[in-house]
Amino acid sequence: MSEFDTNIPTAFDPFAEANAEDSGAGTKEYVHVRVQQRNGRKSLTTVQGLKKEYSYTKILKDLKKEFCCNGTVVQDPELGQVIQLQGDQRKNVSTFLVQAGIVKKDNIKIHGF
Repeated sequence: MSEFDTNIPTAFDPFAEANAEDSGAGTKEYVHVRVQQRNGRKSLTTVQGLKKEYSYTKILKDLKKEFCCNGTVVQDPELGQVIQLQGDQRKNVSTFLVQAGIVKKDNIKIHGF
């Protein structure tokens, strides 16, 4: 009976390496820039995932001044603070964040239609 105990294979997790890689990739935080359709031709751009050490209100103030649009900072229970801007400002926001040195170009994900 002892011979069979040693021949029994141990539990093998085929996804163990993938989970270890995901934990390393999870440290790379992305900034998500999305567009949402409102009524008719109206749209809304949201910026999510900025580091908490930045002042969202100051970034919003600069974005509003740069792109001549209105916006607000919304506190979401799941996502944290989210910047909302009027209109489709995805490309403008991404170039602004890169030029200001807030986010690297590789860490920005642009979503939308």
